[in-house]
Amino acid sequence: MNRETPTSSASQLSLQAWFLLILLGVIWGGSFFFARIAVSEMPPLVLVMFRVTIAALVLQLWLLARGPSFRLALPMAAQFFVLAVLNNVIPFSLIFLGQTELGAGIAAVLNATTPFWTVILANMLTNDEKFSWAKVLGIGFGIAGTCVMIGPGLIAGLGGPIWAKLALVGAAVSYAFAFIFARRFRGVPPPVIATGQLTASSIIMVPLILVTHGPHGLFAASTGVWAAVLALAVLATSFAYILYFRIIALAGATNTSLVTLIVPVSAILLGAIFLGERLHSFEVAGMGLIALGLVTIDGRLFRVVRGRPPTVVNTK
Repeated sequence: MNRETPTSSASQLSLQAWFLLILLGVIWGGSFFFARIAVSEMPPLVLVMFRVTIAALVLQLWLLARGPSFRLALPMAAQFFVLAVLNNVIPFSLIFLGQTELGAGIAAVLNATTPFWTVILANMLTNDEKFSWAKVLGIGFGIAGTCVMIGPGLIAGLGGPIWAKLALVGAAVSYAFAFIFARRFRGVPPPVIATGQLTASSIIMVPLILVTHGPHGLFAASTGVWAAVLALAVLATSFAYILYFRIIALAGATNTSLVTLIVPVSAILLGAIFLGERLHSFEVAGMGLIALGLVTIDGRLFRVVRGRPPTVVNTK
């Protein structure tokens, strides 16, 4: 793995990399669309169980067919359970719970605050990812955007209850903790990490649901809801992980992170086209501030203004 080198900018991504990046953004934006459909009939925790279990089975089959061996995950089994809780069980549960009241667009925008919480926690908990002026300014935009989106709704009772929005923010914070914790998996092949955490999540969720919910009615959802569940598990989880790793190999980690700017737009458009959703003006304003914050943290905004070429992390 090489250090940062001034090789190419976001605008110089290959056509293949741009296509895959946009495709991943559409898929992950679609996850909020599929979840909104699924929670109309399926309890949030039951949906979490089906999402992680189906996705884990698909990825296990992927490893059997393509490799590497899942045995690489066994020595780190305990750590995979921690990652599963932080990166799947808690955030998926909070997202699906929030989406019982929130539309796909607003849920995706609130989830897009993950990079801000990651920057804050990385500064507090690590020695090599400290604040920069761009990060501080970006965090300011992001927090302001989150406050704009939640504050007026709290006052006027618009856009869904405040607890649902806070659930989405809580999911973003959990993802941030997961990002910090996942640093200890360096050297483990990414497909093994994805399969390990989803397998551990399945081991947690299946007994939990059987004890708290019982087997009765688990498969009682309509055909349309099951189609959404399968799309959520296979397309937006299993396939999305494989696609994500492919983009990293093509374009590097920094360019791949641009997908966070595409996801909310995708979710909003899908929600508007297929679910008849609309955002209030203050939510659109908050989305704009969050997008500005993401661009600022990424650093491209300042490099373009100064006329300096952006740097790219080469992970090949």
